[in-house]
Amino acid sequence: MATIQSNSINSDRIASWGIDAYDYTMNGTQVDFQDLLTSVTKYRATTVEHEIQPLSSRIRNRNSLLDKLGEALSTLSGMQANFGSDDSGNTTTSGNFSAAAVAALKACGVTVNTGNNSISKSNVEKYVQLVKSKIDGLNNQAQTDMTRLQSLVDRRDQAYSAATELMRNVSDTRGNLIQNIG
Repeated sequence: MATIQSNSINSDRIASWGIDAYDYTMNGTQVDFQDLLTSVTKYRATTVEHEIQPLSSRIRNRNSLLDKLGEALSTLSGMQANFGSDDSGNTTTSGNFSAAAVAALKACGVTVNTGNNSISKSNVEKYVQLVKSKIDGLNNQAQTDMTRLQSLVDRRDQAYSAATELMRNVSDTRGNLIQNIG
């Protein structure tokens, strides 16, 4: 944020109207009140914009991980179907995990290899529960982040609206002053 200083203007002409006038210095440059307010509202909008960018990036990364977890869950569900009923006697099946599914399972704390591997029924069931739990946790985080993102977008819109309204009011005031002088 810019450093802002307020300096009193001693003018008999202004004081005779009962007005205390101030001049502002922002980063060593003299500015009037309009420029000061415009800079402050612009800074506010820019600050909010900088908060939105990392949050959006985090949301995109989480959505990518959710896609991978969905693929891993699909693969694991297919493996569960290979086991059939509990009385069929199958205790292992072969599994073919894609690289994305391996990465997703690794995010859940599970280490598997790509390719065709033998995997037990109990491990498949355990992995399904871990993936579902991870998906639920990420979905909860996503809801919180989406609420935060909406709040930031609303604040950014308010800041730009305030800046626009301020500029419009200053323009109208100047127009009225010019019209009244003439």
